[in-house]
Amino acid sequence: MIWTCRDKTFDLTKRGEIMGILNVTPDSFSDGGQFVDVDQAVAHGIAMLDDGAGIIDIGGESTRPGADDVSESDELARVVPVIEGITGQRADAVISIDTSKSEVARQSIAAGAVIINDVTGLKGDSEMLSVAAELNAGVVIMHMKGTPRTMQSEPHYDDVVAEVREFFQAQLKSAQAAGISDSAIVFDPGIGFGKTIDHNVGLLRDLKTLTVAERPILLGVSRKSFIGKLIDSEEVADRNWPTVALTSYAREQGIRLHRVHEVKPNSEALRMTEAILG
Repeated sequence: MIWTCRDKTFDLTKRGEIMGILNVTPDSFSDGGQFVDVDQAVAHGIAMLDDGAGIIDIGGESTRPGADDVSESDELARVVPVIEGITGQRADAVISIDTSKSEVARQSIAAGAVIINDVTGLKGDSEMLSVAAELNAGVVIMHMKGTPRTMQSEPHYDDVVAEVREFFQAQLKSAQAAGISDSAIVFDPGIGFGKTIDHNVGLLRDLKTLTVAERPILLGVSRKSFIGKLIDSEEVADRNWPTVALTSYAREQGIRLHRVHEVKPNSEALRMTEAILG
């Protein structure tokens, strides 16, 4: 349960980590436009660190269902100043870049990021595997059926849990062949990415079976629309406490990494659950 990310190392054997979401986009599903100003984004990143985040995940392109593509130059203009701003104030901050573009990953690592969080599972850009290997970055390999623009158009699986796990196994082999160390890899089942409510619930029910090669799982459920449908509410704010509940549940199921918008309550739930687990 060791995760190596360039010069940063996480020992996840007994203690999980919160990954705070920092969307520097105008159109993300729950907080689009709130942090497009660099100073506001940096201040929010620092606040999440103070609230208990071990990692800040910075994204410059929305991956909500139906989202349009963003140019490489626009994405870089959004994320690099924020990475530099946070690491300039907190030299020990661990930054993840949420991107599927290899050049954005490369320049973000140069600016101070140490993790590449790729919603395409390192498949969207033919250079991403080699860039991750060359830079010795930590990588999050996420499962997504289709693209953000198409992923919620009647997704179908014969066995969603088995198919996600098979994807992890295949991408592990691709990463190994590219020279990426096993210790640099974590997997994300991609809750909400090309999945129905039943698919999402099925994955959450069987989290323990998703582990491949004893690598950690990162779970991203924060404020997602399936939560609103399950609690019968269209208010995004109503999804915050169910997210906290899922963080505690997932940790009990062995999940060590939790990607969330609201850091403090999720961090508290994580630590309380770990205290009970011993």
